[in-house]
Amino acid sequence: MAPRNWIPVRGAQGVHSRQAHADMPAGTYEREMSKEGFFGPAAFLHHPRPPTGWSHFEGPLRPRAFDLARLNAPEASPWSAPIVLHNGATEIRFWKLDQPMPGLVRNADGDQLLFIHQGAGDLFCDFGRIGFGAGDYVYLPRGTMWRLVPSAPCAILTIQATNSHFTLPDKGLLGPHAIFDPALLDTPVMDEAFRDHQAQDHQTTVAIKKRGQISTVTYPYNPLDAVGWHGELAPVRLNVAHIRPVVSHRYHLPPSVHTTFLADRFVVCTFTPRPFETDPGALKVPFFHNNDDYDEVLFYHAGDFFSRDGIDAGMMTFHPSGFTHGPHPKALKNMLSQPKPATDEYAVMIDTRDPLEVGEAAGAVENTAYVDSWKAR
Repeated sequence: MAPRNWIPVRGAQGVHSRQAHADMPAGTYEREMSKEGFFGPAAFLHHPRPPTGWSHFEGPLRPRAFDLARLNAPEASPWSAPIVLHNGATEIRFWKLDQPMPGLVRNADGDQLLFIHQGAGDLFCDFGRIGFGAGDYVYLPRGTMWRLVPSAPCAILTIQATNSHFTLPDKGLLGPHAIFDPALLDTPVMDEAFRDHQAQDHQTTVAIKKRGQISTVTYPYNPLDAVGWHGELAPVRLNVAHIRPVVSHRYHLPPSVHTTFLADRFVVCTFTPRPFETDPGALKVPFFHNNDDYDEVLFYHAGDFFSRDGIDAGMMTFHPSGFTHGPHPKALKNMLSQPKPATDEYAVMIDTRDPLEVGEAAGAVENTAYVDSWKAR
């Protein structure tokens, strides 16, 4: 796509700062308006009151929160797990599994990303065996046959790149080994445990998902019977503890700097513990903004979610594009001074270019009072 020829504006009026997210006029709250998420032209407006100080909010732009931990029914197949959010570019499910999958599955609709929220076990696939545990991303290329054998009950966020691929972001001037070294991407091994799995050579079904529909293929043997592989395509595993976030002590960086995976119409970002900004004038909480081009989704994995009130692990928030948001009142008290030296949170963010639809199951576990959580207590 050709570079955009944005309408050229360089302007300023009234009382304002010269640096975004820092050195704001006393008694003001900054709100960012921007194009293309945080990558296009932006304006920074200064308000005497927090831009989330509404007294009432109605309509489809209302922010939503879902307690996915309340989706308690385990399912033997990821294709039976409830759909939480979806659009033409992605499908997000929350899957609980407490016993070995009876058969194999294959996603013909797109690449698959599993985020292990809870549990541990082994994944067996065409390429061998790879262990998994809490905090692991497991990337499965489109067309991979696989099954999970948990050693502990699992809760898994699944993210599909519909008719697309997961890739890594361009790290630019940071260099290819920043954020995480590609050497940390573990691939499956054809070890003794995998060969023991192959030895279970009995009738096996493969549930293949294509265009949202399931086809079942039955083999009179175990089709995970490859004896070797080589190439530039395979499942990989990455744990959130191995991500070393980009930080600045003088400037609150936008969430896009934490991008972990890219697809054609959405991104997956990971928030991990990082030091707070220490410059006296720098913002130390997320800045108020209305992301007018992307729907924003956050899944809370573990820790103390410092910018949100009343949010626990296993919950998900959904902010439709066009919704002005920022830190909750409790976090806002620490806008310029933090009592702790660093954050202590792990969360997965999914930003989609196209509007998301809410699945029926998610609606059943919604916290409808979430929109009121920005009201001053």
